[in-house]
Amino acid sequence: MALIVAPAAGAESLCSVAHADTYHAARGTAAWAALTTDAKEQALRRATDHMAVYGPRWKGARTSAGQPLDWPRAGVVANGYEVDDETVPAPIANACASLALKASTTELAPDLGPQKQSVKVGPIETTYASGARQTLKFQAVDNMLAPYLGGGANNVMLVRA
Repeated sequence: MALIVAPAAGAESLCSVAHADTYHAARGTAAWAALTTDAKEQALRRATDHMAVYGPRWKGARTSAGQPLDWPRAGVVANGYEVDDETVPAPIANACASLALKASTTELAPDLGPQKQSVKVGPIETTYASGARQTLKFQAVDNMLAPYLGGGANNVMLVRA
C-alpha cells in the first residue's frame, strides 16, 4: 500500500520516503539505505503514530477538524517566523525520519510493566534510582521539535503586558 504523506487527504505519514532517504543519506545512515521501500513506509507510519505523543503540546491548531494527523497546523510561529499552514515543516519531517530509523529496529513505545528496582544476572547487578524513567526518550527528536512545541498540559504560558 503506497504511503500517503501529509498534507494529502487521508495522510498516514508526516514524511515521505524520498525525504527520509535524503535526510539519512546526508547523515550517512547505511541502516536506512538497506531497508526496502515497504519497510521504510511501515517505519514512517510507526514514527508518525508515535509523534502523536506531542499532540497536546504542538503550537497552533489543525487546519481542519477532519485531518487525520496533527500537521499541517495554522497559527504556528517557530524561530520568529510564521509557519506555512499548508505544509509540514522540514524539521517535523526530519524528526519523523529520525524516529522511523529507530522504529525500523525497535518499538518506539513499548508496553511497560512494573518498574524494577534492581536486576541481577550472575555476578552482575544493577540498581536503578527510585523513580527512574522507564520509557524511552528521544532527545535529538525533542530538540528538533522544540520550536514547534508550546507548553504541556501542566504548563502555563506567561506573557508580559
